[in-house]
Amino acid sequence: MVGRIEDYALLGDLGTAALVAADGSVDWLCLPRFDSPSCFAALLGEERHGHWALAPVTPGAVLAGRRYLGDTLVLETRWRTATGEARVLDFMPQRSDERGREPPRLVRLVEGLTGRVELSSRLRVRFHYGRVVPWVRRTGHHRVAVAGPDAAWLSVPRGVHTYGAGEGADGCTRSDFAVTEGERLAFVLTWQPSHQDGAHRFDPERGLRQSLDAWEDWSARCRYRGPWQAPVLRSLLTLKALSYAPTGGIVAAPTTSLPEWLGGPRNWDYRYCWLRDASLTLAALLRGGYREEAASWRRWLLRAIAGERSGIQALYGVAGERALPETLADWLPGYEGSRPVRIGNAAVGQVQLDVQGEVADMLFRALEAGIPMERQVWSLLRSLMDTVAARWREPDEGLWEMRDGRRHFTHSKVMCWVAADRAVRMAERTGLPAPLAEWRALRDAVHADVCAHGYDAARGVFVQSYGATGLDAATLLLAQSGFLPADDPRVVRTVDAIREELDLDGFVRRYDPAVTEDGLPGPEGAFLACNFWLAEALALGGRPDEATEVFARTVAVAGPLGLLSEQWDPVAGRQLGNAPQAFTHVALVNAAFALDAPLNGG
Repeated sequence: MVGRIEDYALLGDLGTAALVAADGSVDWLCLPRFDSPSCFAALLGEERHGHWALAPVTPGAVLAGRRYLGDTLVLETRWRTATGEARVLDFMPQRSDERGREPPRLVRLVEGLTGRVELSSRLRVRFHYGRVVPWVRRTGHHRVAVAGPDAAWLSVPRGVHTYGAGEGADGCTRSDFAVTEGERLAFVLTWQPSHQDGAHRFDPERGLRQSLDAWEDWSARCRYRGPWQAPVLRSLLTLKALSYAPTGGIVAAPTTSLPEWLGGPRNWDYRYCWLRDASLTLAALLRGGYREEAASWRRWLLRAIAGERSGIQALYGVAGERALPETLADWLPGYEGSRPVRIGNAAVGQVQLDVQGEVADMLFRALEAGIPMERQVWSLLRSLMDTVAARWREPDEGLWEMRDGRRHFTHSKVMCWVAADRAVRMAERTGLPAPLAEWRALRDAVHADVCAHGYDAARGVFVQSYGATGLDAATLLLAQSGFLPADDPRVVRTVDAIREELDLDGFVRRYDPAVTEDGLPGPEGAFLACNFWLAEALALGGRPDEATEVFARTVAVAGPLGLLSEQWDPVAGRQLGNAPQAFTHVALVNAAFALDAPLNGG
């Protein structure tokens, strides 16, 4: 049985990520990149689909504690047995080499704390999402798993007995060993192309020190001040871990097909760079005091959309790839039977007009943070504005990526206004050449159109799409975007209506599926980012006590390590959807800054 989504720990090296269950099993890992085929896919199936378990074998062993060491991504898991206590330190050394030559590694360092503890490592490497059983051979104190273009090298401590796999024992490499007080043993799994011979030299103890120092140094730059320091910093660390250092791209989540409802088909691949999610992520990082990531992502953006003429895509690969076809991994049973398991995402072919607004807003925030407006960036903005001017009256699939046809979504129109507004403000600030009169007229026209057609005058609220009656949690962002003041009666009524009509046991749904047809069967959970949007809207509207209550309730559903997925099932009391989710952690950061604006210069 796989663990609950909220119980998985995240490890990352700024190139890919692993998920570690509370029982010590690494159940998900894609190598060498976030969007590469996995070598561990037990998260979406069974042990036979790939995992790496490391835990005591003594009957009665108990989990004595689990935490990240300080403000890092080094995971400590403590085990207690009748004969002693030990801990496992799991981490992935950061790959700081921008040329991508440093191979990805997963290190599992076992240390005896008291007495003597017997443990076992069980490694099943299964390439291509659990489908390919590699050929495993022994070479020195390494075991090497090879299949097609992939090779995984397991370095085993000298003196540790390793058996299986190559001798035909159900494809599992086993290591049985014991540690006593003060003894440390390191297991290292390294990926490299299968045509390369020999494993790179690596010192795990030095790698541990460097990992701790790198994460702590990064965390020390956080400039948030307030009572929510711990969840804000953990969120920022998570967002940083979802970045791909060689290019500057940022993925929406490191997983695919974790279900939005157990047993249902709402399972998507989020291991790509949504411009919306990445823009919001960079805005949150900038708010937290991190400028380098914004500059790096901006360079990624310029490369990714170079040559686009009819409008930018909603998402790209981590290196800017444009073709991300959606296929089904029908050999995987899915997380707790939730099928299908998807690889790729068909949303790449959708029209999502709000993206222009998110990108423009991020460029504006970068300018405000002191990042110079370069000539090619200004050219990009003008191209974005040409797209907005030409297409803002068109319907689209919207923020929620509807699969039943295009509509005139209110949020999409608002974000077209944001694009025009930010473009005007950047032109005014920089003095760079721009058709200011046209942009101002466009801004006014979009604003008037939204107020005329996205607003239900009879109910006094903004609706999901023109002519519709259903609500959309995305309209909680009206004040945050600057479209209308937070105390505007139309905004206040919309916030209160969403809070009442989209409620799911104290949590906010994106929309009501009974009112809004989205082209997909079955229910889904409450969307956690929407709860943080509600908290922010209440804070901006001068209702701090209500905002704090909503914020605290939402933070409380984080897993024991402070990680949040996409959705929440309040009845079953468990997280749903891909995890950890950048969108959710971004919303947490923004809401915290709104709650504590006086302490953070706001």
